[in-house]
Amino acid sequence: MAEATSQCCSAHAATGEHGYTKNKEAHVKRLRRIEGQIRGLQRMVDEDVYCIDILTQVSASTKALQSFALQLLEEHLRHCVAHAAQDGGAEMDAKVEEATAAIARLLRT
Repeated sequence: MAEATSQCCSAHAATGEHGYTKNKEAHVKRLRRIEGQIRGLQRMVDEDVYCIDILTQVSASTKALQSFALQLLEEHLRHCVAHAAQDGGAEMDAKVEEATAAIARLLRT
C-alpha cells in the first residue's frame, strides 16, 4: 500500500477544508459500501463460489473504487489546484505536477 503523506495546500490553509470536505459524509458512506463489496468477496471465496462469479464481483468493486477516485480527483482539482492556479507561481506548478502524477497512478491501475 502507498505510504500516506500529510500535506496541506494553500487552499486548505485558507479555507480550513480539503477538497472533499463538503462531501465527506457521502464519501464515507460510499467507502463503507465498497468495504461491504470486499467483504462479500471474502465470503464468496470462503464459500467456494464459482470463479467467474467472484471475478464479476471483483470487477464491480474495482469500478466502484475507480469512480470514487475520480470524484476525489475532481474535488482536488476544483479546490486545491484551482486555488493554486489563482495564486500562480511555484505552488501552481507543484499542484499541477502532483495532480498529473495522481492521474498517472490511476491510469496504471
